[in-house]
Order: sequence, then C-alpha cells, then structure tokens
Amino acid sequence: MSELVKVSTQGILFDMDGVLISSIGSVVRCWRRWAEIYGIPNASSYVVPHGMRAIEIVKSLRPDIDPQEGLKVIEDMEILDTEDMKVLPGVRELLASLPPERWVIVTSATKRLLLGRLEAAGLPIPSRFICADMVERGKPDPEPYRRGAELLGLKPEDCIVVEDAPSGVGAGIAAGCRVLGVLGTHSVDELHAATWVANSLVGLKVAAGEGGLELGFTSVR
Repeated sequence: MSELVKVSTQGILFDMDGVLISSIGSVVRCWRRWAEIYGIPNASSYVVPHGMRAIEIVKSLRPDIDPQEGLKVIEDMEILDTEDMKVLPGVRELLASLPPERWVIVTSATKRLLLGRLEAAGLPIPSRFICADMVERGKPDPEPYRRGAELLGLKPEDCIVVEDAPSGVGAGIAAGCRVLGVLGTHSVDELHAATWVANSLVGLKVAAGEGGLELGFTSVR
C-alpha cells in the first residue's frame, strides 16, 4: 500500500551504486573476468555480493593472495569499463536541489573507484564522502554510516540513509539512522528492514531551510 510521506532531517547519506548510478553491467563483467583470471570455479556465472567491499570479496574468494594486489586488479577493470553506466532517474535534479553541506556519499567502493565513476557519470563530486578504504569495517557494519553522519557534524539519528541493498539498509539502521530503501537491485521484501521504500528517487522532493531539510516521497510499503 502506497503512502505519501513527509519527514524532516538534517542530512542525507547516499549509497552510490544502485542509488545514484547504475554500474551493475560493469560490476558483473569485471568480477567474472577477475574470477577467471584468479581461477575461481564457475567464473562465468559468478554472482557478485552487492553492497560488499571489494577487498572483502577478494579475501573470501582468494584468501591466499595479496588482497591489495587483487583489489587493484578489479579497481582497474571497473574504472575502465563504463560502457553501460548510467545516472539513475531523478538523481541529477535531486542533487542539484541539495545544499552541499547537507549530503554525503557513503559507498562500498574505494575512493579511486568513486571518483572514477562520478566523473564518468558526470555527477558532482561531493566535498564529503566515506569510501571502502576509509573505514575498518564495511557494510553491514554501522561504521560507514556513523562516519558519514560525523562528516556532516550530525548524529546518525538526525540523518536519513538512502540505500538499495539489504547490507546497506542494515548498516544504516544499526548506525541509528532512518533508512529510505530504493527499489532497483532488490525487492521490497529484501528491503524489509528499511524505514520506508520508494520505487525510485524521481518523486523525492526536498525543501531546504535554516532548520534542515523537508523531504516528501511516496513509500510503497
């Protein structure tokens, strides 16, 4: 059942892949190539665990290699493979409406990959971001979103996380944030832990004032 939601917040913490941009084609192609290079069984059908840091995937697949070496290989592949990358609907308009001091990107991508993807997509690079290589523990641990709130000088409970993956939703909730799940890579049922779920960011309206942000959107459950 759909419901029109209006809510106040001090800041917004965005995941990147699956929320602001779609790079799923690149991710799948590159990880399958990586798996083939490193001798992973059934490499051509390898399913990437969405929302997990690449360094952790490398360690889980090939615990016997230098993880930094394996990470650099997949980073190089993904930075070069931008063939079908796209900005998701509503994103450009939404980011343009936000004061820069009110939002941050919190991603499982490394800083190098974040910068490469945002540049390729033509999206603004925020002055504040938390990347995989800036935290000790990645999502679903709450550390990334707690750190994201700190960058804005806010408490987690004063922020709304925007996420597309169960691991990210779990990280946001565990950090103490409210979470807006966005459909695309996962189903409504898979995002059951989110505070709200929206079909996309197209209908998300933001009004900025001295007291913070007023958000309006339709929640589909």
